[in-house]
Parts: sequence; structure tokens; C-alpha cells
Amino acid sequence: MKRLALLSLTLLLGISVQTSQAQSPTRTVNIGLGYNPDVQFTPFYVADKLGYFAAEGLKVNYQHGYVPQLIPLLLQGKLDFVVGDPEDAIFAKNQGADVKYIMTMYQKNPVTVFSLKPLNGIASLKGKTVGIPGPYGSSYHAIQALLDSAKLTEGKDIKLSTIGFTQQDAVRAGRVDAAVGYLNNDVVLLGQSVGQKVYTLDISDAYPMVGVGLIASGKSLTGDLAAKVVRASQRGLKFTVADPARAFKLAQPVFGKAGTLEILKASTPLMTSAYTQANGIGASSPAAWTKAVAALIKQGNLPAGAKATDYYTNSFISKTLK
Repeated sequence: MKRLALLSLTLLLGISVQTSQAQSPTRTVNIGLGYNPDVQFTPFYVADKLGYFAAEGLKVNYQHGYVPQLIPLLLQGKLDFVVGDPEDAIFAKNQGADVKYIMTMYQKNPVTVFSLKPLNGIASLKGKTVGIPGPYGSSYHAIQALLDSAKLTEGKDIKLSTIGFTQQDAVRAGRVDAAVGYLNNDVVLLGQSVGQKVYTLDISDAYPMVGVGLIASGKSLTGDLAAKVVRASQRGLKFTVADPARAFKLAQPVFGKAGTLEILKASTPLMTSAYTQANGIGASSPAAWTKAVAALIKQGNLPAGAKATDYYTNSFISKTLK
């Protein structure tokens, strides 16, 4: 009788061990995060911390670096995914790279024009100097679309001054009249530092592109890997939106002092929209992509026949995660 009980216990333990092993991460996925460790990547850090990747049978490794350094690694197969701007996927694809944008973190591009002086539309900047990081990236394409929408010419009507990533200091010191930066970062931090209102211009009508998100290599789109990574990332987004304070606490050991809870709280409203309520958090708005690609064609940055669906897909988004 004792022997039978011992055998039953052994079998039970054996089943328990096998079950545990079956649930443990079995595949490593390498994701490049297009910057230094930062609060902006909280949804991805949280997805790892809370075991969302493990639940998909994945062990995630994050590699930080600038996107121009990460995209070649993606194409070489050293990374499976990169978190970057949609323009990073667009221009890489346009140059022949096998990549696609498959999930968005920000439904609204956080790029804005900001100043310590009142702004009454883009016309109020006529004759003024606007600081930009440089003639590249989402911020540059957004300000170009804004100028075009108001029929203003760079150099003639408005001077764009390359100031690197010193927008807050440049505006605070009066070296530029306004700068192109981020609603959920530059505007928040500048307002805190000067203790006064920071005025902004909404660029979304002229350039309604979605913000940073997941870019995949063609190889990573085969099989079920992309669906698993997107699902885990969607869960990270959902948790961060629902409880930014707890998400911040979970993620802070990763990014340290590179960001504040105020920045995260300013970011979470950008992660959802009416479109995500119907189609799942992380889904990209086809209307936003179509209009933004049309703006890039008009700027001469894409060929006339370019289609938005050449560069993005919603096929890996789980509609039940909202």
C-alpha cells in the first residue's frame, strides 16, 4: 500500500515537472529598442517583468541602440524585431530591405512644435526660427508636412535650425523661437523646469502618422513568432495604460533615472484611440498611414506609386486585447 502511494506520488511529481518544463521559455527572441534604456519603453519592460513573453514560450533579450545601428542587425538576423519610428521601416523598405511595421505603441505621433510664447497656428511662426534635431526622422518629416499644409517655405517663411537634441535648452535660453520635440517628454520637462505654461502646435492634422512601434524582418514574419511577440507586447501596453504607476515601478530598475512617472502618464493617452477600441491595442490606423505616406510622397521622399500597406500590417494584432 505504501509502495503504491509512493509510486502514485512519483508519477504525480513527474507530471508536475513535465508540465513546468512545457511552460518554461523555449525560444529566445532578440528585440532592439531604438534608444538608451528609457521610460518610453515601459510597456516592453513590463511585458518581460510580468511574464507575458514567457507565457508565449519566449525568452526575450532587449538590445538598446540607435535605430540606424539596429536595422542592419535586424537584416543580418542578429535581431528579430526593432522598436522604432514608422519612418524607419518605410525608408528601409524603400531601399530594398525586407522589413515591415507590425504594431504601434503610440497611436498618435507625439511630435509637436513647442514654445514658451503663445502659438496661434503655424502662421504665428512666420519669420521665426524653429529648432529641429536635424533633417531626419519623424520630427523632420512632421514639420515639413506642417509647413506644406500652410503653404510656407523653409528658409523663406520659417528658418529651421539644426540644434541636435537640445530643444528644451534652446527654447528656454531663447536661442530659437520654438522647437520640434515630443509632447510627452520635452513639453513635460520644460514646463517643470521653468514653472510656466508651454505652448504647443498639433501636427497631427498635417501629418497623422502613428508613433514608434515594432518593426519585423521578413524572416521573423514566418511561423508564429510575430504573433506571439505582438501578443505579449499588447499585454504590456494594456497593463501600462491601465496602471501607469505600477508599470513605472516595475520598469524603473531597467531604465533608472532616464524618465519620470509624469512622462509615462503623459505617454499613456497616446497608446489608445477609438481605432484600438475596435481593433485591438497596438493596431495601426489605415487612414493615418495612408495620409502620412501621401505626405511623404509629396515631399519627394517616396515614389509616386508607394502604398501604405507596403510598409505596415495589422495581421498580427489580437483584436481581443483592447
